[in-house]
Amino acid sequence: MIRQGRDRVCIGRCSGRLRLYDVPLYRRPSGQLVLHRIVKVLPEEYVTCGDNRRKWERGVTDAMIIGILTGFYREGIFIDCRRSWKYRCYVFFWWRFYWLRLPFLLGRDWLHRRKRYRESGRSDFKPGLFF
Repeated sequence: MIRQGRDRVCIGRCSGRLRLYDVPLYRRPSGQLVLHRIVKVLPEEYVTCGDNRRKWERGVTDAMIIGILTGFYREGIFIDCRRSWKYRCYVFFWWRFYWLRLPFLLGRDWLHRRKRYRESGRSDFKPGLFF
């Protein structure tokens, strides 16, 4: 949803447990900052995934969370994540139909892996989609 280098995000403070489809900003143990959507809420942790990713990240705890996405600017227009009906429709359809997007995400990842192998000059490319 967020276009890198083009959109600006607004991060607010969060209090209490987050809900399904909230977008927290959190710090991984490596120190990397990540802004991914919550796709599953578990008692002790969250499972997150980026909107254009296929791999889910487990182990995100409340202690890792810095803030939560409250809105963003796209082409100078502010979109409020709590009030915009367009944003809520996007979230609903984008994640309810994840299973329809999955084949395209797998194909895209496969093409990226294939391109990296060709650029590296290696000839041992493995054509599998799932590894």
